[in-house]
Amino acid sequence: NPWDVMLCVSGTAIACENALVVAIICYSPALRTPMFVLVGSLATADLLAGLGLILNFVFQYVIRSETISLLTVGFLVASFAASVSSLLAITVDRYLSLYNALTYYSERTVTRTYIMLILTWGASICYGLLPVMGWNCLPVLGWNCLHDRAACSVVRPLTKSNVTLLSASFFLIFLIMLHLYIEICKIVCRHAHQIALQQHFLTASHYVATKKGVATLAIILGTFGASWLPFAIYCVVGDPDYPSVYTYATLLPATYNSMINPIIYAYRNQEIQRSMWVLLCGCFQTKVSFRSRSPSDV
Repeated sequence: NPWDVMLCVSGTAIACENALVVAIICYSPALRTPMFVLVGSLATADLLAGLGLILNFVFQYVIRSETISLLTVGFLVASFAASVSSLLAITVDRYLSLYNALTYYSERTVTRTYIMLILTWGASICYGLLPVMGWNCLPVLGWNCLHDRAACSVVRPLTKSNVTLLSASFFLIFLIMLHLYIEICKIVCRHAHQIALQQHFLTASHYVATKKGVATLAIILGTFGASWLPFAIYCVVGDPDYPSVYTYATLLPATYNSMINPIIYAYRNQEIQRSMWVLLCGCFQTKVSFRSRSPSDV
């Protein structure tokens, strides 16, 4: 199936991209702040998702095993759930870094970060265990779709109720992120206006910077929505009798989100760029001037 080959190639690219991010964050002691811990969580989730896509291809075409294939599906569900949840955690962190700017760099922030990580990965693992523990439509290992076609979904071996739960969770996360990014835009515009008032005039640079920040937030949220919304909607309204090409056509763009994440959240950051330069080239001095960035930088 060429679609499965494309998913495998996508998984390989995802794994390579995010493995580099994880290596950079683990290699650099300076990248142990709450912001980079959350970015590392996102990269780890996307790395596992990429490996899951590769394993799914292997166990589908090379080593045929229904049981192992089901475990791989659960692994993929947990990985992508952790990826989406990590995006929410990063959004919450960015919002709090602006809303509580004076108290952000405190021990409370570190504690809150690890609580978010525990909740993120705990919930994701639970989502991944659901099909493995029997909430699936395999004849032997779960509900038999041959006798109850209504229980099946467009994503075998997941059931209709299972993908509905996953889609509902995604819609909730998307709405929370949308609300938080709107609040971030309000805070950014308010801060820019206050700075302009203190300087007694509104310069063109303030307007351009504010407009650029809002545009960046729109690109971030738009990319996330464009990647996942079609698949989430199709999981709810789709029928298992529909051609499988519809499932592949919506699933493949969803995987691209894990390919874009390291570019948006990691490689654009100048501290990660510097650490990557040191890690890959061994050059401790560069002609490029780097500055420290806060989690509110977008």
